[in-house]
Amino acid sequence: MRPVPRWTLLSSGCAPVLLAGGWTIAALLEGPAYDPATQTISVLAAYGAAGFWVMTGAFVALGVCHLLTAWGLRAAALPGRAALGGGGVAALVVALLPAPSSGGSLRHGAVAVVGFTLLAVWPLLAADRGGSAPWGLRPVPCVVATALMALGAGWFLIEMQSHGAAGVAERAVTCLQSLWPLVVVASCLRHPDNGHRRR
Repeated sequence: MRPVPRWTLLSSGCAPVLLAGGWTIAALLEGPAYDPATQTISVLAAYGAAGFWVMTGAFVALGVCHLLTAWGLRAAALPGRAALGGGGVAALVVALLPAPSSGGSLRHGAVAVVGFTLLAVWPLLAADRGGSAPWGLRPVPCVVATALMALGAGWFLIEMQSHGAAGVAERAVTCLQSLWPLVVVASCLRHPDNGHRRR
């Protein structure tokens, strides 16, 4: 197994913290007019939103974290690393193409869908079929992670169509998608073949 550098623990660990911190602070700045249960995260990064710069900064930071993690996660299969990096690029593009203050945006929505998809399939694409792979890169956990992310994305689409708890569904999916790289990195660093273990 190719060694995974310890700094990937920082890049993967910062991703969920910065994302959740960004939407929490941006929602506080927006005030009671924003309903986190029914409104999406993109509303917080829309032009004219009180927390525009906070949420935009969180998307940029998330993208950079995913790109760095994909670069350092050398134990994962290359297609999975590429998909994780692509998810990071999508987060950067979402920051560059914020949703309008009212109504939808086809460009913003299309990039968000691409990002969701790449981050949902990367665990499956990163799986190592070898018997000695770290836990986070074994086929069964990878299939389960991808399946949960796909189900979460389906839930989000249903809530969007029914004007229900879209904010809750989106946060659940994005939390899982931002946490899984940390799980994989931690399992790689704990694996005896990582090469960074203490002797």
